[in-house]
Amino acid sequence: MITIRHSDERGGGNHGWLNTHHTFSFDQFHDSRYMGFRSLRVINEDWVASGHGFPMHPHRDMEIITYLLEGELEHKDSMGNGSIIRPGDGQRMSAGTGVRHSEANPSPTEAAHLLQIWILPDRPGHQPGYEQKAFPEAEKRGKLRLIASPDGKDGSVTIHQDARLFVALLEPGQDTAHELGKDRYAWLQVAKGAVELNGKELRQGDGAAVSDEQKLSIKGLDEAEVLLFDLA
Repeated sequence: MITIRHSDERGGGNHGWLNTHHTFSFDQFHDSRYMGFRSLRVINEDWVASGHGFPMHPHRDMEIITYLLEGELEHKDSMGNGSIIRPGDGQRMSAGTGVRHSEANPSPTEAAHLLQIWILPDRPGHQPGYEQKAFPEAEKRGKLRLIASPDGKDGSVTIHQDARLFVALLEPGQDTAHELGKDRYAWLQVAKGAVELNGKELRQGDGAAVSDEQKLSIKGLDEAEVLLFDLA
């Protein structure tokens, strides 16, 4: 079964420095039908204006993944990490017992476009941690590239949950497939362009919850970038 969450059904809004769209309930947006999906709790699509960002604030007991689509984002945290996140990077912060961080757009002219993803951990109380790796575009062209997993397989960043995040870049007419194991679920998020998922059309900002499907076929309709979550 595939249930589509259309882009225009998302919450959020334009706050001037921040234009944000919430796939699931977040902050002041509440939709009892969409409190998350399995361990996937948040997918926020954000455009952060140049010279602006999120000031230092706390998190705990959450696996937070930032995926840049355009521009750059500067990360700082109370663990002493400081980095620039760029398109194609996989960046993971495990909040665990508690951490503070800030994220800001360092560009004086260009907006930063990103997906902010939260995944519930397998248990509370993990040690806070940080990890960031670059995943070259060539590794995602026409295929699903694993960028986050519980065991760090294929050089992916490691998260404290039985969940795997793949990213693919597809040209029009190009397709890729993914096999779901027994009792596994999936969420597909279209970051750019448009695709068909098992014959169902999804466009930029759309998401789809998948259950009771063994094989997923993803076909590019435009130049597309998709994120696929394989979930327990």
